[in-house]
Amino acid sequence: MAKYSVRTYNSISKIGIDKFSDDYRVGPDIENPDAVMLRSYNLHDEKLPSSVQAVGRAGAGTNNIPVDELAKKGIVVFNAPGANANSVKELVIAGMLLSARNIPGAVAYVENLEPGDMKKAVEAGKKKFAGSELSGKTLGVIGLGAIGYRVANTATDLGMKVLGYDPAMTVSNAWQLSPSVDKIDDLDSLLSQCDFVTIHVPLLDATRGLLGVDRLKNMKNTAVLLNFSRDELVDETELIKLLDKGQLAQYVTDFPNKITKAHSKVIALPHLGASTDEAEDSCAVMIANQLQEYLENGNIKNSVNFPEAKLPRKGEKRITLAHKNEAGVVAQITQILGSSKINIVELLNKSRGELAYTIIDIESKDLPDGVSKDLENIPQILKLRII
Repeated sequence: MAKYSVRTYNSISKIGIDKFSDDYRVGPDIENPDAVMLRSYNLHDEKLPSSVQAVGRAGAGTNNIPVDELAKKGIVVFNAPGANANSVKELVIAGMLLSARNIPGAVAYVENLEPGDMKKAVEAGKKKFAGSELSGKTLGVIGLGAIGYRVANTATDLGMKVLGYDPAMTVSNAWQLSPSVDKIDDLDSLLSQCDFVTIHVPLLDATRGLLGVDRLKNMKNTAVLLNFSRDELVDETELIKLLDKGQLAQYVTDFPNKITKAHSKVIALPHLGASTDEAEDSCAVMIANQLQEYLENGNIKNSVNFPEAKLPRKGEKRITLAHKNEAGVVAQITQILGSSKINIVELLNKSRGELAYTIIDIESKDLPDGVSKDLENIPQILKLRII
């Protein structure tokens, strides 16, 4: 009989589903799951069963998940950063080529040709769609995370000069970035120098409208802006005005909407960034592995609401506690265990903003009910698990 169960929303890659061991029941009809696995399904209006310990998003963005509300219940939300990065990178490069070589217009021209002397019509019309090469042009990359650094590196391989901007770049991603990329500290300076600009930052309160009218006006009137992150990062109403005035050449976006859909200087794609078989497989595999590691061992990797925490198992039982990050909580936990003569073999405590997570391995085979209740009664405790 399976020890754990996972409810799936959307169609999840079979390769990812197959990563679950025989200890798991996985499917869309699980009534009281230990975890939830989804892609784009909107969880904001969903009432999750009290049995849910974790939510795994087979993708990078988590806008469809009430992350903060789940955190208050001690539910860990996982995502799959970088699993779809190559897929998005390739589409960004394709977006630059679509614009530089006027491919959408050229395709439409051929589709509308009348039967007859096609060769003559093609030769007569091709001059209308003359484009330019990417080699020698300057690309600005805003955000040098898993996708951004890949875009930057590939662009340098294509002979482009690349400027990168990311005040919060991680050491890991910095190691991956090509030394040919010039890192710029001032975003406005980057915008003013580039022929192409691509944005790769998460949508947060701090980044919403990052490219507003004042910043967009810094761009060259021959420049192309590419957005394969989120449409809310750009003030698209003002962007359209700049396109109409000829103060910006083109906008390539993966998020069509009523503002951008029918504009002659907009190339809009139907959110294709991560829509490859390979990306869906990679995301699903990553989430399947992370959920199993959490449910079986309480270890956390790639959570968007709780800190990363990994501890090799040493005791007979493991206690995990999701709690508020306040002084004295760990002391209360250890005092309760100590007063019950429960020996702690290993302890790990990690924090992230207002939240914290503690893993404790103990020698005891069982945790008495009274001890469990005492731990749960600590005011700052959000969720207690005994594994």
